[in-house]
Amino acid sequence: MPMYQVKPVSGSHVKTDLPTCMYAVPNVHALQNGEVEPAVKALEARQDEIMRKLYELKAAVEGLAKTVTTPDADLDLTVSSSSSLSSQSPTSTTFRGTTDLDALLGKVTILKLDLGALRDIVINANPAQPPLTLLVLHSVLCQRYRVLSTVHVHSSASSVPPQLLSCLGPRHPDSYARQMFQLGFTLIWKDVPKLQMKFSVQNMCPVEGEANVARFLFKLLSPYPSDPAVATLVDSWVDTAFFQLAEGSSKERATVLRALNAALGRNPWLAGPEFSLADIACYCCVLQSASASSAPTNVQRWIKACENLGHFGPAKLYLK
Repeated sequence: MPMYQVKPVSGSHVKTDLPTCMYAVPNVHALQNGEVEPAVKALEARQDEIMRKLYELKAAVEGLAKTVTTPDADLDLTVSSSSSLSSQSPTSTTFRGTTDLDALLGKVTILKLDLGALRDIVINANPAQPPLTLLVLHSVLCQRYRVLSTVHVHSSASSVPPQLLSCLGPRHPDSYARQMFQLGFTLIWKDVPKLQMKFSVQNMCPVEGEANVARFLFKLLSPYPSDPAVATLVDSWVDTAFFQLAEGSSKERATVLRALNAALGRNPWLAGPEFSLADIACYCCVLQSASASSAPTNVQRWIKACENLGHFGPAKLYLK
């Protein structure tokens, strides 16, 4: 109960308008018809251009950072940057099975949050021995993933042919936006005795040898055959391609060509009815060994079938 009552001095239904701001001023940047002044538009366009260049600079710094942290991948000159959001070849290659980048390359997180960061693969290759299998696999990877591709030249590589400087394609206009891509493919031309690859520049030793790197990259496209016999057959042809076709004597090459002819007489592809890594490796090594012109009938038919897929044609441009 109140101590005393006071009669109201004003009506109970009086409405008071409260201000929404301290004071209002007219817009000095707008013309009388509501349009923005040209000077303001020019300032906004300039700001957008500066932001675009900053994003490009950020992408370039990030690209250098992921390579210079590797002791054997330091750079002197950035040659070109390209990216692929779709296939560059007219014919697609179908691989059975699916692969998980998180399982093969590890889940990339920033500050313990998965922000969709791309996985980086860094490859050191000698320009005197262009890795044709890797260039072919890169073309196929661009069909499966959104790939950000970059080519660099190390100071130890004294002379790099012009066609190798653009072997991964032209620069993509969105290459500064790294978050748009799933896979980073960095090729460094360097004077190394064997091809080297790293996909975790801080936590792993390099994978050496074109055959081993090709096996790894192919697993990003399709799992190895579940049948041990077929998987062993694929590995056998890959080893035969690199150790006998690419590095063997003329007698060894002739023996391998006869074996290829016999295998291709039974099946359309080397490992059976399906296209595999064995076909990529053997085709590239046949090309590098200059054995295509003297190959038997079945091998000639198989070479044409490979070239019809669309991924192998450009590989001829990178041969001496």
